[in-house]
Amino acid sequence: MSSSPTPETTGPQAARPTAVVTGASSGIGAATAEALAGEGYRVVCAARRADRVQALADRIDGVPAACDVTDPASVAALAEVAGSPVHVLVNNAGGAFGADPIESADPEQWRAMYEVNVLGTLHVTQALLPALRASGDGLVVNVGSTAGRIAYEGGAGYTAAKHGTQVLTETLRLELCGEPIRVSEVAPGMVRTDEFGLVRFGGDADRAAEVYAGVPDPLVADDVAQAIAWIATRPSHVNIDELVIRPRAQAAQHKVHRLS
Repeated sequence: MSSSPTPETTGPQAARPTAVVTGASSGIGAATAEALAGEGYRVVCAARRADRVQALADRIDGVPAACDVTDPASVAALAEVAGSPVHVLVNNAGGAFGADPIESADPEQWRAMYEVNVLGTLHVTQALLPALRASGDGLVVNVGSTAGRIAYEGGAGYTAAKHGTQVLTETLRLELCGEPIRVSEVAPGMVRTDEFGLVRFGGDADRAAEVYAGVPDPLVADDVAQAIAWIATRPSHVNIDELVIRPRAQAAQHKVHRLS
């Protein structure tokens, strides 16, 4: 990556610290971009859907970056857009595909989940570590899941991928110990967003809605975004290793209060 500033890092935006948020086209990613912009960051909004990140960037005075985190060349282009230094990286891009038992699970769906949740996080982190170091006070926040902490029927592919996210985060923190980079994971429980369930169940809106049926006040994207913004605004010597966040109605993966 060139050390010279890119066009996006010159002018009025150059005075603001830079945050990069992947998966910013909707849900937690879009809400996080807005929350960090509210804290004074120049936010590079990265996602595959260029039209959505352009609209988001326009709204928050950020920088759009069409990016597929599973494609190293696309991630390299994201690093060029972000420039250097980068102060905050939020690896939010991820997803769940399918909910079949192991006996009948589609290996291609498992491969896709590993590609985006684990290798995508790896690609982006590798590409931006030099710019995070250059900040002298960097932060990496990986968006994991409570699925990265416990198994449940029909979720083996997703839980395996999110366990991977968790272990990647823990290992990165060990490997960067002594450097000016903090490493955190935010692990949400039940978060109701417009697209997560629809993607997981192949567009079946009824099946997606069943997950939240009767649950009073599941989390929403902004709840998670505010937690990420809180981590980003802690003093430099304070590292939030992990933050598990659930709605009050969810005591555990299998213990959910539902109204009759």
